[in-house]
Amino acid sequence: MKRPVQVLLLALTGLGLLHAALFTDLYLRYVKEGLRPLLIASGVLLLLLALAGAALDRNDHDHDHGHGGAHGHDHSTAPRVAWLLFLPALSLLLYAPPALGAYSASRATGKVVKKQKEFDPLPAAASPLPMTLSEFTARVQQDRKLSIKGRTVRMTGFVTPADQDGGWYLTRIIFTCCAADAQSVKVRMYGTDALPANTWVAVTGTWHPQGRLGTRSAAAALDVRRAEQVPQPVNAFTDDLPLTPS
Repeated sequence: MKRPVQVLLLALTGLGLLHAALFTDLYLRYVKEGLRPLLIASGVLLLLLALAGAALDRNDHDHDHGHGGAHGHDHSTAPRVAWLLFLPALSLLLYAPPALGAYSASRATGKVVKKQKEFDPLPAAASPLPMTLSEFTARVQQDRKLSIKGRTVRMTGFVTPADQDGGWYLTRIIFTCCAADAQSVKVRMYGTDALPANTWVAVTGTWHPQGRLGTRSAAAALDVRRAEQVPQPVNAFTDDLPLTPS
């Protein structure tokens, strides 16, 4: 791979990173929001390297021309497979790979919900009560005061089909750092048919009695009273309460 091609590859990759991090929300499909400044810095650095490489190539060309072109040429070539490096660079500009979804969640190990000894009281007046999937699971399986009993909650996630009986899970995929370390948290849904996989929905319902509430035997499951399709939230790869897309 000649130097001009290497320069082009650096420039395309840098532009792709800046496009994803500055002008779109695409970067949120692959990394946490807090890494955005690093992506921007990386894109700028790659563009600077491309400019430096172009300047060095021009100087070498002028030097060789001044000496009759008798020496100074590098006839070495990189393996042809190196050309495949253009595919991820171009994809950042022209075609964004799909985000993780139901396929990944159905094969990933479930996220371990943190152990809690104490839980804050739930707001008495809120109904339905907005709640994350992790908080719902923790209260169902760990809250000895049974504060979730009889409460109507509202949770948001995407549809992951279950393996049996045509059932489904409400799911969130969570990045610790990036897509490579993604984990999932799932709550089993009862009482309504599943929408297509990866459909984002907001569900309202009450805990599905299965096992002993407040212990590990309790199922993280919901009897659904209402399910409505919603747009994918901006913070799709966290288990925070959803933000409205801007």
